[in-house]
Amino acid sequence: MSFAVPQKLEAELDELTTHYPQKRSASLMFLHGLQEHFGYLSKEAIEWTARKLELQPINVYELVTFYPMFRQEPVGKCQIKICRTLSCALGGAYELREHFCQRLGLDAHSHGPQHTTDGRFTVEFVECLASCGTAPVVMCNDDFYEGVTPQKADELIKKLG
Repeated sequence: MSFAVPQKLEAELDELTTHYPQKRSASLMFLHGLQEHFGYLSKEAIEWTARKLELQPINVYELVTFYPMFRQEPVGKCQIKICRTLSCALGGAYELREHFCQRLGLDAHSHGPQHTTDGRFTVEFVECLASCGTAPVVMCNDDFYEGVTPQKADELIKKLG
């Protein structure tokens, strides 16, 4: 299967480069656009970005691997991100992740993002979601939830499933 960016998206990305003094400055916007369209950033998408912006692939890989919002593998329809930084850890984030994993049939002791076999959910730890006073916090796709208890987690799974 060959990688192809839809003509409309490519035109939008090309137009973006006109807003920057150098093509490479549009790198993050390219990556956001491609991820939004494809759901993740494949090796082909990263290399396509490098060619379009006249960069070496490593210049794009540096961005993709540095910023946690970029994904290099497909994720479930509902991506559950659980903050694990200090306030959330003290507020029960590790127990909350274990609860989500148990309810969704995932291995609570496995590291990295985990996906349900039906592709509906991805559960992963992330760094700071910037709401330390309302720990533990969770993002489900673009929705933000504060003070998430196991009961709230069950409600989220039911609502999003």
